[in-house]
Amino acid sequence: MAMTKTNMLVRSLSTSSAAAQLVKPPVQVFGLEGRYASALYSAGTKSKSLDAVEKELTQFQQSIKTDAKLKEFIINPTLKRNLKVDALKHLASKTSLSPTTANLLGIMAENGRLDKLEAVINAFKIMMAAHRGEVTCEVITAKPLDQTQKQNLEAALKKFLKGNETLQLTAKVDPSLIGGMVVSIGDKYVDMSVASKVKKYTELISAAV
Repeated sequence: MAMTKTNMLVRSLSTSSAAAQLVKPPVQVFGLEGRYASALYSAGTKSKSLDAVEKELTQFQQSIKTDAKLKEFIINPTLKRNLKVDALKHLASKTSLSPTTANLLGIMAENGRLDKLEAVINAFKIMMAAHRGEVTCEVITAKPLDQTQKQNLEAALKKFLKGNETLQLTAKVDPSLIGGMVVSIGDKYVDMSVASKVKKYTELISAAV
């Protein structure tokens, strides 16, 4: 059922006559935003406009964050759908958006799903990162890493990558971890923090008492 809906969405988003066949993204994102993003990825692949669509949606996402009126227009559920559709068509024409991006905005407006637009854009960004062979990694430590520690960590994490993949590392600090680190790389999650060990040992001691 979901695949049928996705194919219908692909057909709507794409300007190609052979739009029913879904081009699968390199990584799966679940939920409503995942279905829209997958359809967008498929349509963008067929129209050879993936990079343009990503750039346009990133700029649009930034505009939502900085323009209070645009944000209100996007999330306001009381505005009629046809009003939003017409306004976004005018915007697409005025700013020369690619047909694929314009179609996405129009379809989400018609379906009353513009409140999910940012989630769809973020899901599409995940797919595009995987498309480029980028593997996102977040490392959280109790104290900031110095340059040597960061370089050693990057060298260790790169061993998990395939030949054509590149590492996109983000480092954050959370003093509540006490020590150690928490690493998320791709779909893998490893908690090596002191706080998690303390919790585990506390639970074991409590269970034994």
